[in-house]
Amino acid sequence: MQSTLSRIVCCAVIALPIVFFGSTFLSSGGVQTSERVVKITARKFEYRPHEIRLKVGEPVVLELVSKDVTHGFNIPDLGLRADLEPGETARVRLVPEKPGTFEFYCDNFCGIDHENMSAVIIVQ
Repeated sequence: MQSTLSRIVCCAVIALPIVFFGSTFLSSGGVQTSERVVKITARKFEYRPHEIRLKVGEPVVLELVSKDVTHGFNIPDLGLRADLEPGETARVRLVPEKPGTFEFYCDNFCGIDHENMSAVIIVQ
């Protein structure tokens, strides 16, 4: 009897953490990958940095902040778009799937030199 009870307690001590942490692991989407964070500042009539280099397959979060007026962020070739409100951070996640140079630009009219507000992401 004592032996059976000891086995049950032992199995419970081993199984409970596996069940708990296993379900947490699965509900969080499985394996966690760390994402590189790239900060981009928008202001009339430029993005900083003007050139961003990424690697194919590297998970990235672009953190975009406008320092003055509402700007847009648009990369048509990657299917990404966001509105950048002054003082707020917009986060855009991407995992580049192909190498190339991808221009992004402001698509919210922000003043007289709006049409020149662009920068590039280079994926290698």
